[in-house]
Amino acid sequence: MSGSVSQDLKAKLEALPPAPGVYLFKDASGKVIYVGKAKNLRQRVRSYFHSTPDNAKTQVMLRRIADLEFILTDTEVEALILENTLIKRHKPRYNILLRDDKTYPFIRVTNEPYPRIFLTRRVVRDGSLYFGPYTDARYAKQLLRTLRALFPLRSCDLPLTAESIARGKYRVCLDYHIGKCLGPCEGLISEQSYREYIRQAVEVLRGRTRRLEQELLDRMHRLAAELRFEEAALVRNRLQVLQEHTERQKVVSSEAVDRDIVGVATHEALACIVLLLVRDGKLVDKRHLLLHNPQHQGLPALLQSALEQWYMEQQEIPQELLLPLLPEQHELLHQWLSQRRGEPVLLQVPRGGERLQLVKMATLNAQALVEEQLLRQAKKAGRVPQAVQALQQQLQLPRLPRRIACIDNSHLQGAEPVSAVVVFLDGKPRKSEYRRFRLEQTFGNDDFAAMREVVRRYARRILNGEDAAPDLLLIDGGKGQLSAAIEALTEAGLYPQFPVLALAKRLEELFRPGQSEPIVLPRTSESLRLLQRIRNEAHRFAVEYHRLLRTRHTLRTELTAIPGIGERTAERLLRHFGSVERLRTASLEELLQHLPRSRAHALYAYFHPEESGTQSG
Repeated sequence: MSGSVSQDLKAKLEALPPAPGVYLFKDASGKVIYVGKAKNLRQRVRSYFHSTPDNAKTQVMLRRIADLEFILTDTEVEALILENTLIKRHKPRYNILLRDDKTYPFIRVTNEPYPRIFLTRRVVRDGSLYFGPYTDARYAKQLLRTLRALFPLRSCDLPLTAESIARGKYRVCLDYHIGKCLGPCEGLISEQSYREYIRQAVEVLRGRTRRLEQELLDRMHRLAAELRFEEAALVRNRLQVLQEHTERQKVVSSEAVDRDIVGVATHEALACIVLLLVRDGKLVDKRHLLLHNPQHQGLPALLQSALEQWYMEQQEIPQELLLPLLPEQHELLHQWLSQRRGEPVLLQVPRGGERLQLVKMATLNAQALVEEQLLRQAKKAGRVPQAVQALQQQLQLPRLPRRIACIDNSHLQGAEPVSAVVVFLDGKPRKSEYRRFRLEQTFGNDDFAAMREVVRRYARRILNGEDAAPDLLLIDGGKGQLSAAIEALTEAGLYPQFPVLALAKRLEELFRPGQSEPIVLPRTSESLRLLQRIRNEAHRFAVEYHRLLRTRHTLRTELTAIPGIGERTAERLLRHFGSVERLRTASLEELLQHLPRSRAHALYAYFHPEESGTQSG
């Protein structure tokens, strides 16, 4: 076991039981950084610390583990479900996460006497049926329009109950008069008949339309035979809408089976999973998943995590999954999906024939989506200001410095030392990411110690995921400040993950670690002007914070000279009134709202001695 593991953590590792469950790794601040599941907790968790990880990402994670928590479950399948819940709750940094899944819409069939069908982005666990999420919102909207054309379902949000209908609480709307609704609000259609329409709509949502087509065809012929031609014409129109809908679905299999066909494509930090949904042998939809944190993850682990998170949201589990490779824990996945479906689900990696061609088609779709995403990123990078692009070329930086952070210190003869970090994104201030630091371990006029402290604290925020790592870190100062910053970053394990430069004020020279000669950019260079603007903003922000603290200290000192006003009371008054000048003009009634009577009178008398003298006279 690694010597860097604390005694408390070693004790917890020794106490792990050989049972199924979920484990949570935490960092020094108590934040959950990874959630995992295991059939045997003791064996799985201890394996992290008894062997050398085969990828850099796990090595970094292990260095950050300070604590461990575990939850026992009865079975491995229960652990899988709990793991997914905890990943959604904590969003751990080192887990693979679906991107933007919360923004994808669902189609909801409500759990009501007269159900409604509509698009939603919020899942409410009240017995409603949900279909999706639909990664193509346009397709979901088109599907809803098809359902509205097929079935006379209500579009209102009235809380219909047997009681409200019997009391005649509601009246039919325009949809009833134009034939788009059958008036359940006035009881003009029975609950049983209405639910039959809902059943048929659900079949369409599930992609199973063959039986529904036959039902409509039989009903049309039956009505025509009974000479009910108008009703037969209405059924014929519905049948035509349904057939137009199904004709848009490509036949991809000679087998009338429900299956999902999976394709995977990756490119460095980007991964995409495509699922082709085949129902009754027809391709009814294509869904895609973009993944966070796929770096250094093997394809089996990536596929396992993606499928677990995806099917956790699905209410319909297909009979078959055709895969490009077996997931990392395919036996567990098979067991869980079969349990969800209520019958065995086939997980297959085709070796040839029609099924292999389907998997290749899904993979081609995944590759196309990855290329499309990369193209978007390239276009976005193309919108970066010229000064930022020139900076990369002139300084020979490894990547485009879109995010530049700058650190500056401020003090007055060693008093109230502070530091500030400002961040510019694509050449523009990102004020939500500005940070101020009141130095706690630096005393006197030691600029190098101040730089070491602030860089150490800023590095800790980056490691904890509180701040994003910059593409370039700029230090306001010369070689000494640069060396102090490099020392702190090296201690934190962040150097040389991103380049660090120092910009000296006197000659506007740039210093690079390990190089004695400075880099001198032309005075007219847009890149130099950008760096100067960022440096000046950091200086302004640091000086502003220093002045604020100095003013507060001065004001507190003045107020604490008044009998009965201590440090805490002075701070509270300044927070409320904003300044001593405002306190000076405050009425006695205002002061009495915030202070006991004796203190309020003392403070008022201090600022208004003439009134106090008159009153006492």
